[in-house]
Amino acid sequence: MLTFARINRNIRSIRRYRNILGILIKYGFGHVVEQLNIDYYLELGRRIVTMGTAPKNIDRLSQPVRLRLAMEELGPTFIKLGQILSTRPDVIPREFIEEFSKLQDLVPSLPIEEIREQVRRELGMPVDDIFETFSPTPIAAASIAQVHRAQLRTGEDVVVKVRRPGIVEIIETDLDILSGLAYLVEKHVPGGELYDPNGLVKEFRRTIYREMDFTREGHTIDRFAVNFEDDPTVHVPRVYWDFTGDSVVTMEFVEGVKVSHLELLDRKGYDRKAIARNGANAFLKQVLDHGLFHGDPHPGNFFILDGNRICMLDYGMVGRLDDALKHQMVDFIVSVLQKDVDKIISLLLYSGELTDETDIKSLRRDLTEFIDEYYEIPLRDIRVGKLLMDFVEMMTEYRIKFPSDMMLLGKALVTMEGIGRQLDPDFNMVENLRPFMEKMVRERLDPAALGKDFLNILHSYGALVKNLPQDLKEFINRVNRNKFKIDLEHRGLEKLIADLDKSSNRLSFALVIGSLIVGSSLIIQSDKGPLLFGLPVLGIFGYCVAGFLGLWLAIAILRSGRL
Repeated sequence: MLTFARINRNIRSIRRYRNILGILIKYGFGHVVEQLNIDYYLELGRRIVTMGTAPKNIDRLSQPVRLRLAMEELGPTFIKLGQILSTRPDVIPREFIEEFSKLQDLVPSLPIEEIREQVRRELGMPVDDIFETFSPTPIAAASIAQVHRAQLRTGEDVVVKVRRPGIVEIIETDLDILSGLAYLVEKHVPGGELYDPNGLVKEFRRTIYREMDFTREGHTIDRFAVNFEDDPTVHVPRVYWDFTGDSVVTMEFVEGVKVSHLELLDRKGYDRKAIARNGANAFLKQVLDHGLFHGDPHPGNFFILDGNRICMLDYGMVGRLDDALKHQMVDFIVSVLQKDVDKIISLLLYSGELTDETDIKSLRRDLTEFIDEYYEIPLRDIRVGKLLMDFVEMMTEYRIKFPSDMMLLGKALVTMEGIGRQLDPDFNMVENLRPFMEKMVRERLDPAALGKDFLNILHSYGALVKNLPQDLKEFINRVNRNKFKIDLEHRGLEKLIADLDKSSNRLSFALVIGSLIVGSSLIIQSDKGPLLFGLPVLGIFGYCVAGFLGLWLAIAILRSGRL
């Protein structure tokens, strides 16, 4: 039985579908909508477009620019989707990545009354009972949340991040629609399944739900604080848990200088070289020591405190690397820096990313050319983030996919290197990376670590040997009872089957029309039955039905574009 909430959500989805398709057509993507076979919504979308005003000279803009503008008009879900896709060079081309990086998540701030009411609902008390002061003007406003400065009754200066009321319902509706569109892309767009659109939407759903859960963000901040509690060069803001919930998080107010304000840093006497070094070391510790890193370290989230200390804000987007992925990444970087093509190919083979269809000979040639580009470049001039992203982009030509966290890391590294070189023109990420890589190699070769790995391998094989007799016995019993089954799955034939089904239906339709024409002609020749204008009525009726059906078939073929 459908609940009222579910019915209401379906109604919202239909309205949102119309809006999304209308905006896509407005920005020149009608052919994509048509390819998805949403004929009803296509016609409705066209009517909506005629009611609106399209941007001037839209046809003169490139496809990436038009898609960025469409995403910005479609709202927070699609803006976030574009921002995440901008970290995935293994999914979309470079020109789209560059354009999606420009997506702006800036929206008008909500009235203070709505924010105060949201805080009251989440924390169970009026704002005035919790805070001594609460600024009505936000210091930041985005599509998911806005941030206000406040002061607790106990005197601490804090910032309060409040999720926008109703944003969860909006994003849930958009995610349902994205799931439907991903299914249609995979089904109707040639080669669409290669990009795994359903997998991308599932990953995006997980990411955006985490970003909307402020309790999770608070726990992430606490974990960063534990990771850096003994590091005097890093400050992590405190979370006030008594005033934090799923839609509200209260944190320590940090008084600092944005890392991009170079003149102010110089006036205050900060050491820019030390800041660049501290920032790089802090980020590399996040990645290689703790496996948990800030996924969006742009200058707006990067503050400098007294003593050249680093403070990063906004922990809604973070990446995670397990030990295997960390070692794999370091091995790739070392292999590229050592110009070892065979080692790179062996790493790809070991990771299972290469398939039987991969052209190893062409891959080896392209890898050699890629490494040659860095052969004459001094180590101090090599940008590790760019190197990693260029490598991934080349691998995408061979349909080799990388974990999303690795893609997020590549973009974050590019940002950190850019900040480092802005602070210090002589900044060298490779030199900062070298001690961490040497430490990881030493840890890997440590006798205790080798012994632990050996014991894990023995344990795995022991479990396999222990279960093998029982598994073999069950297999033989199934064969003896004729209950052994092999499921075969035909992949890539769905579109062929659908096209054959359409063709056979049209052929049957044409045979019916032809039969009607022949039968009506025979009746006309017989001059039997009731007459109209001297001709048999049944024959005239047969001609009319055949003409109507023939016209209907012709229109259907013309609309499909496959005449």
